[in-house]
Amino acid sequence: MFERALCASPLCVPSRGSLMTGLLPSRTGAIDNAGELPASIPTFAHRLRLLGYRTVLTGKMHFVGPDQLHGFEERPMTDVYPAGLDWVPDWNLSDDERLPWYHDLSSVLRAGPVRATLQMDYDEEVAFQARRVLVDAAREPSRPLLLVASFTHPHDPYEVPARLWDLYDHVAIPPLRQPAPPEPPDPSTRRLRAMVDADGTAVSPEQVAAARRAYRAAITLVDEHVATLLETLDTQGLRDDTVVVVTSDHGDMLGERGLWYKMAPFEPSIRVPLIVSGPGIGRGRRVAQPVSLLDLAPTLVELGGGSVYDDGELDGRSLARALRGDPLPPRDVAIEYLAEGVRSPQVTLVRGDLKLIRTLGEPDLLYDLAADPDEAHDIAGDPLRAADLAALATEADRRWNLEQLDADVRASQARRRLVAAALATGAVTAWDHPTPGDGATRYIGTGCDFWSTLERSRRV
Repeated sequence: MFERALCASPLCVPSRGSLMTGLLPSRTGAIDNAGELPASIPTFAHRLRLLGYRTVLTGKMHFVGPDQLHGFEERPMTDVYPAGLDWVPDWNLSDDERLPWYHDLSSVLRAGPVRATLQMDYDEEVAFQARRVLVDAAREPSRPLLLVASFTHPHDPYEVPARLWDLYDHVAIPPLRQPAPPEPPDPSTRRLRAMVDADGTAVSPEQVAAARRAYRAAITLVDEHVATLLETLDTQGLRDDTVVVVTSDHGDMLGERGLWYKMAPFEPSIRVPLIVSGPGIGRGRRVAQPVSLLDLAPTLVELGGGSVYDDGELDGRSLARALRGDPLPPRDVAIEYLAEGVRSPQVTLVRGDLKLIRTLGEPDLLYDLAADPDEAHDIAGDPLRAADLAALATEADRRWNLEQLDADVRASQARRRLVAAALATGAVTAWDHPTPGDGATRYIGTGCDFWSTLERSRRV
């Protein structure tokens, strides 16, 4: 178990692009939820396929663009979200201007038990298709298998089966550690609260508790799906030579700092699970130092018999030595956020317990997570921490030219807005991955400007 695993960007598309490639979003172009991952950038699926693996994806990966495989040979079901350029941010807007697809707090207000939702339907299909792949692999064992089974839970909307909601009826859900923003609020907190209209939407303590309870129930839902896959590995005789990795693309603020969802540079948003088991991996090992989802691609390739790519080609590094019980050399972990909720590039650098958050045009933020795990006290202005700030700032300057990155992101947004408008004119050809039957219309596809209505229609 890696106790401090961090995503490369706290948003679905850029995080998933980075975990697939080992590259930061600024190097792939998949910088937001309408960011296209170029078909020519190698993923771990490409690399393992070259090593002889059968590569299969079931479920969500939120690839944007006409390539909906990116090295996977098979994808037996569609995605839950659109493959088109539907959700391009616009950094030219003011902080109080909203695009129609922005998050709001409706997911928090309606959190609770339901009989069915679009997202629950989707994850049931993900598990079903994944089990079929495992059974087929047992029947035809001539090639090793890479299977990615990607669920959409846990995620907003915070709606879960009643039986799992009831499971937490007598469980004490920890209260918010920091229910209100710092005073004065840092710019990131202020912007994200404005984006979801937090000051204009009343959320009661009961609604906060319900959303946090439902999120835990959603984790249990995923646990149950994972358990069915492990059981299938056992019954098909595949468990002893299978490496299993459990991880996620981002976290959720769940009310901390008065924030919800992802998109924030703070710990609840950027921390993810990373648990690995399999042959040669000792039980009970815990790694406390920070690692990144950027490390997943080189780790999987090394475990599959390929190169570890420690020559600077990737931003991630292989964690295979830690899985064998050897210590990892110290290094900084980099995070980028280039999407909605900011108006200029935001980068984060983690060095041990220290964390620098830098946003172009704004003062740096510095936190000591050992002394201040809730990031309630910015110490960037503390003279006693000037050396820490200077050291991390120097490394950030070496890694990023934020002025150039700002120009690149704005140019990308403008290009994609133009292309999106053109592709929505006249005959529309969707990039969404086809699925036999009604999969293309059951979930949220390209051009689905009524996606919230679709979600409501599937909720009972």
